[in-house]
This record gives sequence, structure tokens and C-alpha cells, in this order.
Amino acid sequence: MNLVLVVNAGSSSLKYQLLNMDDESVLAKGNCDRIGIDGHLSHKVPSKGVEISEDVSFPTHTEAFEKLVEVLTSGEGKVIDSMSEISAVGHRVVHGGELYKETTLVTDKVIEDIDALSELAPVHNHPNALALRACKKVLAPGTPQVAVFDTAFHQTMPPKAYMFGLPYEDYKNYQVRKYGFHGTSHRFVTKALSDAMGKPLSELKIVSCHLGNGSSITAVDGGKSVDTTMGFTPLDGLLMGTRCGSVDPSAVTYVMEKHGFSAHEMSEYMNKKSGFLGMSGVGSDNREICAAAAEGNERAQITLDILTYQIKKYIGGYAAAMNGLDAILFTGGIGENSSEVRGGVCKDMSYMGIEIDEELNSHTRGKLVKISTENSKVEVWIVPTNEELLIARDTLAVVSENK
Repeated sequence: MNLVLVVNAGSSSLKYQLLNMDDESVLAKGNCDRIGIDGHLSHKVPSKGVEISEDVSFPTHTEAFEKLVEVLTSGEGKVIDSMSEISAVGHRVVHGGELYKETTLVTDKVIEDIDALSELAPVHNHPNALALRACKKVLAPGTPQVAVFDTAFHQTMPPKAYMFGLPYEDYKNYQVRKYGFHGTSHRFVTKALSDAMGKPLSELKIVSCHLGNGSSITAVDGGKSVDTTMGFTPLDGLLMGTRCGSVDPSAVTYVMEKHGFSAHEMSEYMNKKSGFLGMSGVGSDNREICAAAAEGNERAQITLDILTYQIKKYIGGYAAAMNGLDAILFTGGIGENSSEVRGGVCKDMSYMGIEIDEELNSHTRGKLVKISTENSKVEVWIVPTNEELLIARDTLAVVSENK
């Protein structure tokens, strides 16, 4: 079997999936959570219906990987006899800066570069580097590791889309520019959409809406990202679960002064206490917002209105940037499951010829399906994302190329 282990490391978590790439099935998946705090493991084997949940001490990512090896190779969650059966490991790496524009075979130099980019993504890149080093310790000698960069897909954006209006020296000296994120998801769903439509991706103009606790919208022209809403960091763009999205920079400095915040405190305020949570006062989950709005909660309704209004504006802007639009897709936890958000976005878009089937939209969750009517000039689709599968596919391809 061609077995690929997919790893997604965060500052205090280590999510994983083991896939059999002969049929692209998931053999096992789980999460080593609360690393450096107290530690908890959740592990599932879908074919056996096995679910393991236990508290485990994870002082560092190394102990998390050691536990991962244990549950994969022993006990009721066992799916392989040893780690030597794994063909390769694919890692989701959030930030590749301008250094890495495609999926890359991992070397010591690549790990050093990923760690060096931590200033651009402090919450993610250092943990990614820690995971790469820890994984190397527990793998069979010679097992290749591959880095799939979230920012790579957006490296096709032209300067007019990724440059900011700051002095040019800030870009040259400090790499301050729009990078974009969710690239792995946007790449997966746009290809899946082109297959579903039966049209070459190279001939399509698509607005891809990845909506979840973190959200981004990308203009994809001919299979290439030409603009996206997330910027220098994932804070930019849309209103999100706890992130404020785009805000007038002067409002930021004004609020800093009023609260007496340091730069770090202001960053925490915008990233963790704003968005749905700060606006609605209800919570950070879109389901809570929609339920509260349906019960007449005014702040929740305003929050929902802001989100759908912003998405609508970006769709119109990106259609103008691409000189046309063939399809809009919704993906991610909100995009795939919230009929309220999809319906709110597509309402009053008749100027673009967008018309959705209200009945189909309201009764569809998490399925690949077209929800626009036959009369709609722009097709509207729900496209479930599968970043882990794309990472596994990329990993196999890179390993094959480097044999």
C-alpha cells in the first residue's frame, strides 16, 4: 500500500490522518491536543468504528509524535505494524513567504527556512518546524517528508494585487505584502468544481468562498489565484469567528490608545476578541449567530448582515477584476453547511444573473451540488473541501519526482 501520513501542527495541537493512497481511503485520524499544557489524544479508525479518547502528557511535539506512533501501531486503534510501512509524510505549513512557491521535499535547510519565517506567522510556523523535527525522530530512516505551503497557491497574484500602499522599502526590507492563506483548500475545491462542471479549470473564472471560523475569498482565473481577501496575516479580509477582518488602520491606533493596549495586546484583541464574538456578544460560532438572529437578536442579525454583505462585495469586485465570472463556490464549515449565509450572499445579485434554487439551498449540507437554477448566468455550487487529501496527493507526487 502507498500510505501517506498527513500532519497539521499548531502551537498546541497535532492533527493527523493516515491515508491509503491506493484508494484514497482514511485508515486513521486524530488529534494530539493541548501540547505543552496537559495533553489529550483523540484517535479514530473509521473502518473499525474505533474511537479512543484519553488524557496524555504532551510536554512537546516530540511526545505527541511518540503517542501517534503508539496508537497507529498497537492497541485497539492499530492500523499498521510499524512506521516503516509509511511511504511519506505530508505537512501542512502555513507560511512559505516568497521563498516557497510550490510543494517542496523537506531538507534540514527547508526546516530552517520555515522556522526563520516564524516572524510572519508566529502562531504556526515555529510549531510547523517543531513538528518536522519531531517527526524525523520517530520515522523510519529515509522516510521522505514533504511541506505543502498554504501561501503557495497565491504566489501567482500580480504585484497590483499583493502590494500595500506603504513605502516600497517596507516590502523590499521586511517582506510586507499580501500573502493570502487557505491556498490548499482553494486549490482543491476549484479543481473539484471544474471536474463537476465538466470544464477545464484553465477556462473558468471562479470566486472561491472558504467560510469557517477563519474565512477567505479568492479570485481564481484559469486555475490561478489572482487576488484573495486574507493579507499579510489571516486577520485581513472578512469578518470571522473571533477576527475583525479589514479595519481602518486609524481605528486600530485609536482603540489602542483608548484601551492603553500594547501592539501585542491589540493584536490579541483583533484576533481573539473581535469578529462574530465581539460584534454579536453571542459567540464565535456561526450556528449560534444564525439561531440568535432567527430569535430576533439584533446584534446577531447585524453580524450576519455584515458577513453576507462583505462576501457579496468581494464577489462583485473579483468578477470585475477577472472581467467575468463563471461560478461561485462555497466551502468550509460555514460555506458547506449554512444555508442562511449562502442565501444571504446570493440574494439581490440579479444584476450578475445569479439565481439560486432556494429549496435546494435550504436543504443541502456538506454535499457537492449545484444550487443555482438552470436560468442562472453564474453557476453557484457547494464544494466540500479536503485539504488532507490534496496534501497526500501532493506528497506522493513530489516523492515520485524526487526518486
